[in-house]
Amino acid sequence: MIAQFEQERTRLRAVAHRMLGSFAEADDALQEAWIRVEKADTSEVENPQGWLTTVVARVCLNMLRARRDHAFEMPDPVIDVHEEPEHQAVAKDEVGLAMLIVLDTLKPDERLAFVLHDMFAVPFDDIAPLIDKTPAAARQLASRARKRVQDRPAPTVDLPKQREVVNAFLKASREGDLEGLVSVLHPDVVLRAGDLEVIGGRTVAGRAGTFRKYASMAEVQFALIGGEFGFVTRVDGVLFSAMAFTVRDDKIVAIHVIQDKEQLAALVSHGG
Repeated sequence: MIAQFEQERTRLRAVAHRMLGSFAEADDALQEAWIRVEKADTSEVENPQGWLTTVVARVCLNMLRARRDHAFEMPDPVIDVHEEPEHQAVAKDEVGLAMLIVLDTLKPDERLAFVLHDMFAVPFDDIAPLIDKTPAAARQLASRARKRVQDRPAPTVDLPKQREVVNAFLKASREGDLEGLVSVLHPDVVLRAGDLEVIGGRTVAGRAGTFRKYASMAEVQFALIGGEFGFVTRVDGVLFSAMAFTVRDDKIVAIHVIQDKEQLAALVSHGG
């Protein structure tokens, strides 16, 4: 079964990442699951793939339940800094940053039911025992989570158009053009940076204008961040920040800023 585990590692890590929102925690979960698999009697396991998925899911569920209430922490999206990112194909199984943020607001049982069923096609009959519920109750949890996910901000334009809007935002920020910023921001745009949340076009424009303070010495590189267009910045060659933008109908409806240096380095390394 350990050999099967290694064959399934990439998929199992994807399960753990969607459950936990953190690549580091996903790796911890896989290590714990590996230990459990090594010790388990698997002689009667008929579906190794399904069984391994439930082992990893149970470990992740325990980790989610053990979390204490905490301030908002930015989850880990994949950051792809290849040339001409608007021409890159977004991996079909890639989970966007907005999706990860919504998943992080779900209760542990809801998150497990939704992730396993909707993302990995695990039957509710197999999910129910993990959360001590009936299959019908597990289905209801997934349905409740699905509604939250469907209500999240999501792009409605293709990547080249996203780049055009983000470039307009960047140009206006560098020039300190408040009205230019307001023109590309939705009136109810939400900006998140760590535990900071700012809502409203003019308010966000005022905050975003501070980008001008270091723009003259920052190198900007466009990137796909969780499958959405954005950019990373470097100061003296060192990663400084990543900004992901959700664009709907030619307006920016959400901006997510990542500034933790260790997180940035790990995410860019993971994304290539």
